[in-house]
Amino acid sequence: MNIIKTQLDGVLLIEPKVFNDSRGYFFESFSAAKFEQEVCNTRFIQDNESKSSYGVLRGLHYQLSPFSQSKLVRVVTGAVLDVAVDIRKGSPTFGQYVSAVLSEENKMMMFIPRGFAHGFLVLSPDCVFSYKCDNYYNPASEASIIWNDPAINIDWQIPVNDIILSEKDKLHPLLKDAKLFDYSENLY
Repeated sequence: MNIIKTQLDGVLLIEPKVFNDSRGYFFESFSAAKFEQEVCNTRFIQDNESKSSYGVLRGLHYQLSPFSQSKLVRVVTGAVLDVAVDIRKGSPTFGQYVSAVLSEENKMMMFIPRGFAHGFLVLSPDCVFSYKCDNYYNPASEASIIWNDPAINIDWQIPVNDIILSEKDKLHPLLKDAKLFDYSENLY
């Protein structure tokens, strides 16, 4: 696998080695030993999957300590614009984001460590999205930031009128009003 650093320390793009032939393809989507050697020592304990259609935006979500989560995400079918936002007060990149297209064609994955909000927007007609998480979901620890916060200014790459949100995702606070992480906090 090829590890690609982003401008946000700890957020990584992971390009797997894909073997294609006339039958189709094969690739190793996760190896604990390789992940520990190449990325970090974390133990994924919950897998999630969602299916969405074009224009569906899910995010910007995270969980607060002690239930914060690192995520390893990938697309099984379709394509998304995947986004991670640094929400660690005191971080040199606080409020900045990184985005990448993850698709069934490129098979890229993104690792989002604790201390970052995460969201994605579906670019294809349909999409199946897979998440590996290193902590269990805890509803009481759920937190979010509004998808269109002007302080973050994410380029979602499609017309705003095409974006489909849940009622819940329409009501999140701005970054300046959200519950955040402290950069000095040990998140691992």
